[in-house]
Amino acid sequence: MKALIDKLAREHILTRNELVMLIKNRNPDLDSYLFEQAVAVRRRIYGNDIYIRGLIEFTNYCKNDCLYCGIRRSNKGAARYRLTDEEILNCCKTGYEMGFRTFVLQGGDDAYYNDERICALIRTIKNRYPACALTLSIGEKSYSSCRAYFNAGADRYLLRHETADDIHYKKLHQDEMLLSARKQCLYNLKAIGFQVGCGFMVGSPFQTASHLAEDLLFIKDFEPEMVGIGPFIPHHDTPFAREPAGTLEMTLFMLALIRLLLPGVLLPSTTALGTIDPAGRELGILAGANVIMPNLSPPEVREKYLLYDNKSCQGEEAAEGLEDLKKSMDKIGCRIVVDRGDYIDGS
Repeated sequence: MKALIDKLAREHILTRNELVMLIKNRNPDLDSYLFEQAVAVRRRIYGNDIYIRGLIEFTNYCKNDCLYCGIRRSNKGAARYRLTDEEILNCCKTGYEMGFRTFVLQGGDDAYYNDERICALIRTIKNRYPACALTLSIGEKSYSSCRAYFNAGADRYLLRHETADDIHYKKLHQDEMLLSARKQCLYNLKAIGFQVGCGFMVGSPFQTASHLAEDLLFIKDFEPEMVGIGPFIPHHDTPFAREPAGTLEMTLFMLALIRLLLPGVLLPSTTALGTIDPAGRELGILAGANVIMPNLSPPEVREKYLLYDNKSCQGEEAAEGLEDLKKSMDKIGCRIVVDRGDYIDGS
C-alpha cells in the first residue's frame, strides 16, 4: 500500500482500482505514512501558512430538499432567518479588523436573494474591502447568474458536487436535482473565471469505496482550486436521522489523498471535523489541509444554520476565538496569516 502512496506523491494520479484498494485497506500505519507525504507537499507549496476565511451564513432558507440537510425545505422545525445587508456588512467589518482577507457568503438556495440583491451586496463588499477576496456558496445557479456575480466582483465559488456517481446522487437528493446539472454549473463557473471549489461528504448513506474513488477521479479531472470535504453527520429532522456518521479517520485519509492528487489545492479543515472530534480541526491540518473557516455570523443565528446535529460554532470555530486558534496552530508548527490566500499552482 505504501508503494501506491509513493506513486501518488510522485505522479499525482492513481487508477480507480488503485484508489479503491487504498481506501479499503486504510489503517493507522498507512494513515501516518500518507499524512507525512501530504504535509510535505503542502509545505513545499504553502510553507507553514494557514489561511483563514470569514464564514458568514446569511440565510438558512432553501428551496431544495436534500435528504441529509437540516435546512431542507421540508424541515418545518428549522428556525428560519435572513441577515440584512447591514448585518452582513457588520460581519465583514468585524472580520476585516480581526485580520480576515477572505469573506465567504454561504446560505441556502434562497430565491429571496435574487441576482440583483446578490450583485448589489457583492459590489458593496468589494468597494469597502478591495484587498479582500469574496467567495460565494449559495447553491446551483444558471450561467447568466454566475456571470453576473463574477462581473459584480465575486472571486470564488464553492459548490459541493456531493458525489460523482449518478445513482448515489439520486439517493441523496430529491428527484428534481440532477448530478449532470450540478457538474455543468461547476464547469460554467470555471469557464467564467471563478476560482472554483467542489467537494463531497465522507461516509454519506449508501457510499462505498468505489464512490469515494469516483469522487477523487472527478476532482482530479476537474482540477478545482478548492476542495471542501467533511464527514457526513446526521440531522435529527431528516430522513437520514438514524444513519451512522462518517468517521474522522476516513475523512482525514481522504484529505491527504486530495492533497497528493492536487498539490496546490486550497483544502479546508472543516467545522464538521471539529464537530466529530475536539481536535479534528488540528488533525485536518496535520493531514494536509491549509484553510480554516471560522464563523463570522452573528452569534444569535449560528445555531440556526444547522446543516447537521451538534454543529460546533463556539471556541476556535468562531471568529472571536481567533487568538486561541492561532495558539493551537502554533503548537502544531503552523501559523495563521493575514492574506487573501489565493490558489498556487503546485504542479
